[in-house]
Amino acid sequence: MDTGLLFDPLFRLPFVTGLLVAAVLPLLGVLLMLREEWLAALGLAHLAAAGALAGLAAGVPAVAGAALGAALGGGVKALAQARGNAAYGFMILIGWSAMMLAAANTPVGDALGHALVDGQLYFSGVTELTASLILAALAGLGVPWLGPKLVRARLFPRHDRANRLPAWRWHLGFDLLAALGMAVGTATLGLMGAFALVLVPAWIGFRIAPAWRWTLALGALIGVGGYVGAFALALRLDQPFGPVLVAVLLAGAALAALIVRLAPWR
Repeated sequence: MDTGLLFDPLFRLPFVTGLLVAAVLPLLGVLLMLREEWLAALGLAHLAAAGALAGLAAGVPAVAGAALGAALGGGVKALAQARGNAAYGFMILIGWSAMMLAAANTPVGDALGHALVDGQLYFSGVTELTASLILAALAGLGVPWLGPKLVRARLFPRHDRANRLPAWRWHLGFDLLAALGMAVGTATLGLMGAFALVLVPAWIGFRIAPAWRWTLALGALIGVGGYVGAFALALRLDQPFGPVLVAVLLAGAALAALIVRLAPWR
């Protein structure tokens, strides 16, 4: 595989943009799976796609519209104190409906809708790179602070209430961080590519990693490794990036399931 393509000036900026996103989304996926809210990724992605499409129709950059759409859904969900995947199921329906209606009623909506589903990584510019840098910085600060609190809330659900701690703050903070992650991911990697980076590395990490920190580290490593491999493979074979990324991550999941099944320590 010619890895020189990764550093070609034409693909350098898109590669770095997606790499930052691929390092962050698995971390958010681990925390979402901890809360048994992995469907959040798909729900927020649909809202992000709808927001991006509406933003593009209004002359706003896709990543800005996506962030607004996803943040609105995440914020309403957190303030309503909704828990579980049902809330995200409604987000999927709302986002899909809004996306289809926006696509049907804007001059280039259909083409833009397909672009958001498939991803626009190769067309990423300074705006998308800036958004991915902001996401990486917020995740670098937020995950170490939010992680222990979310773990405690999961293992000891009555602790925060018993000690009169403002648990809504970190739940809202994480919901908004997840919304931003899915917004940037959807605007760059596409709807299903971003969802795969949230779901698959976390799924593998929970089955293989021996401890919580290893789960986070392994998730990020799988996300970055899968992204780099898919980027190089898609360029080498002249294939669309999103489906290749999903296929590579699914192959990793199948390999992980085989390892767990045949592991001698089971």
